[in-house]
Amino acid sequence: MKNKIVLGLLFIIFLSTFLCCEKETINKSNSYYLTDSTKDIVKKDTSKIKKRKPPLGKIIESLPTEEKVIALTFDACEYKKPSYFDYTILNFIIKEKIPVTIFVSGRFALRNKDELSKISKYEFIEIENHSLSHFNHSELLNESDFVNEVKENENIIKEITGKKTKYFRFPGGNYDNKSLNILKSLNYPVIHWSFVSGDFSKKITPRKLYERVIKNVKSGSILIFHINGRGYSTGEALPLIYNFLKENNFKFVKLEDIFE
Repeated sequence: MKNKIVLGLLFIIFLSTFLCCEKETINKSNSYYLTDSTKDIVKKDTSKIKKRKPPLGKIIESLPTEEKVIALTFDACEYKKPSYFDYTILNFIIKEKIPVTIFVSGRFALRNKDELSKISKYEFIEIENHSLSHFNHSELLNESDFVNEVKENENIIKEITGKKTKYFRFPGGNYDNKSLNILKSLNYPVIHWSFVSGDFSKKITPRKLYERVIKNVKSGSILIFHINGRGYSTGEALPLIYNFLKENNFKFVKLEDIFE
């Protein structure tokens, strides 16, 4: 009887230890980027890249350089439903210390305030402006409302990260001359993408996403993906894309590494 009790107690202790370890592993996996340590913060050597002044009142779709560099950019936005960072993508970026630019909307920033504050401390992560509410048709807004979309988000991101945004990306890529001119008056260059990755579609598989990127990418490309849970195959495809580009001697840069 005593032996059974002892064995039972030993089993309970073992099970409790296992579950604690398992829980700890899961938590570490999901919050890789939440570390307050600055050991992993590194500076990429971009000193040889000549910076250019970005044009105002135009849509920038590629990097103005002949060097074999690309800009890896992500949209982190929220429109109708709550959105959160895709940990698979974010953890991979931080693990590999890949220079990236993330365009963040105000609603997303407020919902992911703590996470955004922490990742903004990494030297290789740049945070930029993707409007306040991610209304997909900026061209339909009057001047006052559109200015508020830009400036209010600028204030939110600055309060969270301590840094002022420098570049803007239209939600849905929709704009008109009026909205472009407003951004020009606000001294905001507009940076879009070289080609659509299509990662927002549930129909695109990781393999198809990978093939689309490697088929279209070239020196100076600005790549676009989603890091808000709407890049359905991006988490699985990103390591394949990254390894291909790295093996083909592409250098990753943030937008601020290229533009003044």
